[in-house]
Order: sequence, then structure tokens, then C-alpha cells
Amino acid sequence: MKLTIENVSKSYGKNRALIGFSATLEPGIYALLGPNGSGKSTLMNIITDNLRADEGRILYSVGDEMCDVKKLGVQFREKLGFMPQYPGLYPNFTVERFLYYMATLKGMKTEEAKAKIPELLESVELNDVPRRRIGALSGGMKQRLALAQAVLGDPSVLILDEPTAGLDPKQRISIRNYISKIAFDKIVLIATHVVSDVEFIARDVIMLKKGVIVDNAPPHELTKKIDGKVWLVPCAESDVARMQSEHRVTNISRDEETGEVVLRIISDIAPTEASRHASPTLEDYYLYVFGDEAAVKESA
Repeated sequence: MKLTIENVSKSYGKNRALIGFSATLEPGIYALLGPNGSGKSTLMNIITDNLRADEGRILYSVGDEMCDVKKLGVQFREKLGFMPQYPGLYPNFTVERFLYYMATLKGMKTEEAKAKIPELLESVELNDVPRRRIGALSGGMKQRLALAQAVLGDPSVLILDEPTAGLDPKQRISIRNYISKIAFDKIVLIATHVVSDVEFIARDVIMLKKGVIVDNAPPHELTKKIDGKVWLVPCAESDVARMQSEHRVTNISRDEETGEVVLRIISDIAPTEASRHASPTLEDYYLYVFGDEAAVKESA
């Protein structure tokens, strides 16, 4: 099974959202990373046929024959699960009724839906609210319900736009593990701003900047590119602002034992004599590539 994206481009007036995007996806998880406006949602909407590309094509195959998804039409959409960034849910439906409604739209048989929906609700930790109206759900619950409807029907291709947005850390880990478990026989494309959610489950990370792929490789290969460039730097509180203006500071923390402020800095050379090397993470590489376009994370 393969999903091949060939030279896909899309513009909105003079704004070029995607420029010659090409990639081949096979079963496994692929992370799509980039700052706001990089073209992630545009790409996902093109794959799911909610938006037409200006140029290029998308091919899908099971076996040797590659077919244009436009020609496959419904045949491809039947194999597709999509969780948009801002899902449209029906506030007066109950959780259970909504999933039965989606099962009907997907052509599932009643007995199959009856067997699968309770399992799915348990997997996304909504099994205790099947009869609660969607309008009464928290934001995190709605997010998990949106994921459930995407997975319903066991699609071969799963497109997830910000699947863990609004979830607390425990729920994020649970959903991340669930996605990882079901991805062995599916092509899963995840767009996210939470880099840690995909660092250890993605087979490849596609980094997108202003509509252009700037890197595409497994996470460990990306982090190798900044070996020796990530530093932990002890710093006086009075010097934090100056260090931020002079260096690319990706994190600010406080040492629990000494109480001193420690800056995490990306730099080709040691920022100070007291600097010590740190193992690079995918988030470090993300900030290395996107710089000021990416939000700098601070904690104390």
C-alpha cells in the first residue's frame, strides 16, 4: 500500500501555500511539522479531496497498480479517515448517536457498528459518556470524539490535523499510544505543533516551511544534524534577557537542586565557559530550522 503525492502546488491568490510538494507514504506514521501558514492544513485538505490542487496529483495503490485518487473517487474516500483541525460536530447529538450516524455515512453494517463503537469509545476514553450530548462535552472530549469518527470503519489512510490539541498530558500520551498501536497497517499522516507527540512514533518527519519541504527524514537522522549544537547554560536571573537577545534560547528551566536558572541554547559554539552539551531532541531541531517562526517554549 502506498500514497504518492507528486508535485502538488496550491495558491490562494498571490499567496503560494504549497509549492511542488512530493512524498511517498507507506504504512506507518508520518509527522508533518511546520509553523502556522506553512501549508500543512492545505495539504491535508487536498489529500482528502476537500480542496483542489492547482498542480500535481495524488496516487494510491494496493499492490502494483497506482491510480489517481480523483479517478478512484468514492473508492479512495472509503479507505480514508480524516480528523480536521476544527471538526464540525453536532451539539445536539449524543456521543453514541454521532458515531452511529458516521458509521452509516461510511457504509458500515449495523452489526459491525454495534461491535466496533463501544470498543472505539473505550480506546479514546469516552466509554463513560456515550449518551452525553456533544454540546455538553469539554474541548478535550470533543477532540477525542473527532479522532474516534476518523478511525471508525478501520480506514487504510488516516489524516489527523492536530489530534492532541486541547488534551491534558495524560490524555495526550493515551491518544499517542493508541495511534501508534493502530498504525502498523495504515498510512497515518499527523500534522501537529506538539513535537514531542511524534518524536518517538513517527517513521519520518516532513518539515514544511512556506509551502516547501525543507527536510524529510526519520527523527533520529534529523536530531543527528545538530549533535554538538545544543547546550545547557547556567545563568543568573538578571542575565536571562540578555542571553535571550544574543542566543537562540529554546527553553528556560530551574535546577531543582541548586535553584539556578538553566537555559537550553542552540549554538555552533559554547555560549559560555560553564556550558555543557545536551542530547538534541526533535523539538531542538524544529526550532533550529524554523527559528523565530516557531514559538519558544519557556518554563521555570
